[in-house]
Amino acid sequence: MAALGWITPRRRSATARSVLAGEAAAEAARKTAQESAAESALEGAQEPAEPDFPVVGDVRAAAFFDLDNTVMQGASLFHFGRGLYKRRFFQKRELARFAWQQVWFRLAGEDAEHMQDARDSALSIVKGHRVSELMTIGEEIYDEYMAERIWPGTRALAQAHLDAGQKVWLVTAAPVEAATIIARRLGLTGALGTVAESIGGVYTGKLVGEPLHGPAKAEAVRALAAAEGLELDRCAAYSDSANDIPMLSLVGHPYAVNPDGRLRKHAREHGWRLRDYRTGRKAAKVGIPAAAGVGALAGGAAAAVALHRRRR
Repeated sequence: MAALGWITPRRRSATARSVLAGEAAAEAARKTAQESAAESALEGAQEPAEPDFPVVGDVRAAAFFDLDNTVMQGASLFHFGRGLYKRRFFQKRELARFAWQQVWFRLAGEDAEHMQDARDSALSIVKGHRVSELMTIGEEIYDEYMAERIWPGTRALAQAHLDAGQKVWLVTAAPVEAATIIARRLGLTGALGTVAESIGGVYTGKLVGEPLHGPAKAEAVRALAAAEGLELDRCAAYSDSANDIPMLSLVGHPYAVNPDGRLRKHAREHGWRLRDYRTGRKAAKVGIPAAAGVGALAGGAAAAVALHRRRR
């Protein structure tokens, strides 16, 4: 009858035609809803929900966090240098040099040549000082310059692993003393960092081996995992830099946090998780307030003043 009604509409009254249209629309709506529900069920079967992570009680898993620009905004060496300058470990000329290195780090990311320059500066400054002295001062410097620069989002990620009963380690090219202080203040398990040579508890101004950077981080994580009885495919690693791709590639759960351009591209190509806690479009790219960046580019001394004022 429905078909006959559409063919010979003049035989029906307007009211009858309206009823027919309404019934047809209702039937079509029901059919569409049923098809949509079926498609949703199929999609749900094909793409199961991502399991909870980290897994509570999985003691064969651990988390490894890069420090600079991952856990903390900027370079830890720069903040440490500011604290030493305040305590008259060196002069304004060295402070300007530290400021320029910080600006370069923020604008260009981790660069081997400039990171080596920063390490050489730090080693020359601490040469002849006692390790115990630097540890005590490092605690004060953390409170003065570093505590307020911890990324809350990254801190929450680390805490999730701790709450799950897992160990959490910092893995950084920063001096192991500074890394250990930061790890302790954040309630983490410990830290892997670059070791400066000391004899009789006094710094010699040299390194023990090479800086813990790039592939060296991956080797440190591999060695620690073996010693701790961890299974790397159940572990997680977090970093902002493409230099840490070797470390991130070791684990089953790699995260790109506040990533530089190269790491972001690599993460997307390999399906790694992304987390970005920076705000603002330009600031997100360079990791530094625009006003401070302009002042810094005018020269090392101007950078020191601009960064100091901006962060007070």
